[in-house]
Amino acid sequence: MPATKKILVVVTNVDEYENAGMRTGLWLGELTHFWDVAERGGYSMDLASPSGGKVPIDPESLSHDVLAELGTGKRYADRAFMDLLEDTKKISQVNLEDYDAIYLTGGHGVMYDFPQSQDLEDLMARFYETGRVVSTVCHGATGLLNVTLSDGEPLVKGKRVTGFSWPEEELAQRADAVPYSLQEELKKLGADYSTAAKPFDTYVVEDQRLITGQNPGSARAVAEAVVNRLAAA
Repeated sequence: MPATKKILVVVTNVDEYENAGMRTGLWLGELTHFWDVAERGGYSMDLASPSGGKVPIDPESLSHDVLAELGTGKRYADRAFMDLLEDTKKISQVNLEDYDAIYLTGGHGVMYDFPQSQDLEDLMARFYETGRVVSTVCHGATGLLNVTLSDGEPLVKGKRVTGFSWPEEELAQRADAVPYSLQEELKKLGADYSTAAKPFDTYVVEDQRLITGQNPGSARAVAEAVVNRLAAA
């Protein structure tokens, strides 16, 4: 498999919770922190989403304190970068051969459209079974929940993974708004799920070509792990 030096980044199209009035969408830092590291590593990236088109941004990820963290505000002020979120590629239009890796961002919106996208599930399985790197951060791991490999087994079965934990949902005051517990759903599939010692600490789990990060603050570390894995391939 020749290296393309390109990574596919997947984002949500959903902007609200189904059973609460709060708005949601992409957690912007989970995109920008990964992008910064991968770009410095020599990779270019394309954005795709289940439905294509415009990507909503979680308003809480645009607070002053969050934007100031790790340079997110610089990307937010970059017109060319933010315009990329106005017209994303549709998952069904993605050519697998164009990419070395796939990365699924989070934000609570993904809890609704990632597990319901057959196109995304099929693409994730093909990425993994063709020897490419599959990576997620935070709620992005919801995109692993319905991925079945050609042997009929869930991709995550027996794999070491992480993702946004239930204690973190409670601390974020979203336990009553989310449709399910990502932590419990991963465990039900037979994943070897683990977390950092403290909620919201940076935590990344690598199981060969499957790389997962626990929370928004782990996006940069996920990118570093992906770049290192690709360099070692």
